[in-house]
Amino acid sequence: MWGISKIKFSNVFYLSFLFFGLSTASNAQSSKSNEKAIIKTAIYCEHCKECETCGQTFKSTLYKLSGVRQFDINQEANTITVYYSPKKVSLDQIRQAISKMGYDADDVKADPEVYAKLDDCCKDKATEKV
Repeated sequence: MWGISKIKFSNVFYLSFLFFGLSTASNAQSSKSNEKAIIKTAIYCEHCKECETCGQTFKSTLYKLSGVRQFDINQEANTITVYYSPKKVSLDQIRQAISKMGYDADDVKADPEVYAKLDDCCKDKATEKV
């Protein structure tokens, strides 16, 4: 009886060790396949991340792109940091998606028609006509 329990324990220990090792290796590989891009933009709104209009638009648009894992809007630096899988989505596709939301994305200018429809707080006060 003691021999069977010992065998079962060693099998459980071995399988647990194997599972932990494989899951750690898998996480290491997936983090290596993701890239980080810092995209320059022009965000004039002080509450863009929390805004139901802007924030939701960023979430629904960027997360709709297969391969976008996470993003962060830095309003002070006027940047959007995007973590993505280059195997599933290109940086140019991400820039185009941001442009189609009405925001600049590095050298890709904001779609002017969409920009015109943004909330007033999201527009450049210096260039807007009063």
